Amino acid sequence: MNETAAVAERRSTRPLLLDHRTNPVTVGGGAPVSVQSMTTTKTADVEGTLQQVYALYGAGADIVRCTCNDVDAAAGLANIVPRSPVPIVADVHNSHRMALAALEAGVHCLRLNPGNIRRPEHIKLIASEARDRGVPIRIGVNGGSLDESLYQKYGGRVTPEAMVESAQMELAYFEEVGFDQVKISVKASSVPLMIEAYRQLSEVTDHPLHLGVTEAGPPPAGLIKATAGIAALLAEGIGDTIRYSLTADPVEEAKAGRQLLEAMGLRERKGLDLIACPSCGRAEVDVIKVANDAQEALEKLNLPIQVAVMGCVVNGPGEARDADLGIAAGRQKGHLFVKGQVVKVVPEPDMVEALVEWANRINDEGIEGALTHADSRAQAEADADRAAMLDDRGLDANHREQTIEMIRRHVAES
Repeated sequence: MNETAAVAERRSTRPLLLDHRTNPVTVGGGAPVSVQSMTTTKTADVEGTLQQVYALYGAGADIVRCTCNDVDAAAGLANIVPRSPVPIVADVHNSHRMALAALEAGVHCLRLNPGNIRRPEHIKLIASEARDRGVPIRIGVNGGSLDESLYQKYGGRVTPEAMVESAQMELAYFEEVGFDQVKISVKASSVPLMIEAYRQLSEVTDHPLHLGVTEAGPPPAGLIKATAGIAALLAEGIGDTIRYSLTADPVEEAKAGRQLLEAMGLRERKGLDLIACPSCGRAEVDVIKVANDAQEALEKLNLPIQVAVMGCVVNGPGEARDADLGIAAGRQKGHLFVKGQVVKVVPEPDMVEALVEWANRINDEGIEGALTHADSRAQAEADADRAAMLDDRGLDANHREQTIEMIRRHVAES
C-alpha cells in the first residue's frame, strides 16, 4: 500500500465475506477496496459466461456479477459458480423466486433492487434464506427505480434523502429476520446526486458501501463521470468496493477500476502503470505513438511496473526519476533509465524493444540487479546529448520569454 496516498482515513465498516472456496473476498472491515464488474453474456450460456468471467478476473476484477432473470439463468449459475475463479453475485431485479433459485445455485452474494421487489414477505423470505446459507446481499438502490411512495414523498424527484431512505427501508426488513450481512449502493447517473447520497448514507450506517455511477455511458465520457464520482468518495474514505458501469466491454470496467485504485494508492500495483509527457517543442519523436506502442507491448508482459515515456532528454529522466523504468528521446536516440539513472542509449527505432527487455530484467532481477547491467558510458553520452540540445534549442524551447516580451511591448505601444 502506498503510504503517501492522498485519501482520508477509511471509514470503519463491518466486514462481510463472499465465501468462494479458493478465492474468498472480504468486503469492508478494513479489507482492500475490491473491484467488481458484470458479465454481458446470457447466463444460460455457461461456457461463454465463464470465458467472460475469466477475462474479467484477468483484468483485475475481484468479484463478478451475473444476471439471474429466468430459470435457465439460475441453472447456468449452478454450473458457473463451481468453476469461477472469483465470487459470483447474482443480479435479481423483480422476482423473489429468482433470488431463491440463485441461492440454490450456490452464488456467493445476491444483489436486490429495493425499488422492484416490494412485498415485505418476499424480501424477508430472501433474507432468511441468505442468512441460513451465510450469503451476503447487496441492497442496490438505483435513482431510476425508487419505490413510488418515495417519489411522492420527495416531490416527484430523486433526491439523496429518498435514496438513503430506500436503503434503510430494505435494511429494516432484513433486521426483522436477524440478517445483517449487507452491503449497500445508492447509485445514480448524476455524479453530484450520487456523491451526496453516499455521503449521507455513510453517516447513518456502518455497512460496507459499493460505489458506482450508474449508466455512466460509453468512454471517454463514461470513464470521466464514473471516476469523478467514485474517486471523490474514495478520497473522503468512503467506499469498500467499486464498479465502473460503462457502455463498453466489461473488461474495460475491470481495468478502469483496478487502475483507479492503484493510482490512488488503495491497491498494490498489479499491472503496468505507463506515464508519458504531454510533449512540447523540445520533443524529437511522436510521443503519442511511442507511448501507445510501449503500452501495447508492455501490457502483454502483465508485470507490476511503472514505465515512463518522455519526449526529450532535457527534463525527461529527472521528471520521471521515480519510475521503475523509462526512456527519453533525443538526437535520434533513446536514453533508457532505471530509477532516474541512464543505463543504456539505443537507436530511436529500438526504444520500445529496449523497454520490453529491461522490464523483463527488472522483473527477474529487481531494480538493483538490473542496474548492474548498466552501460558505464551511457550516462556520459546522455549528458552530452542533453547539453547539445540545450545549446541548440535552449531551456525555453517554446519561446515563452519572447512571447511575453512581445506582449509587454504591444501593451506599452497601445
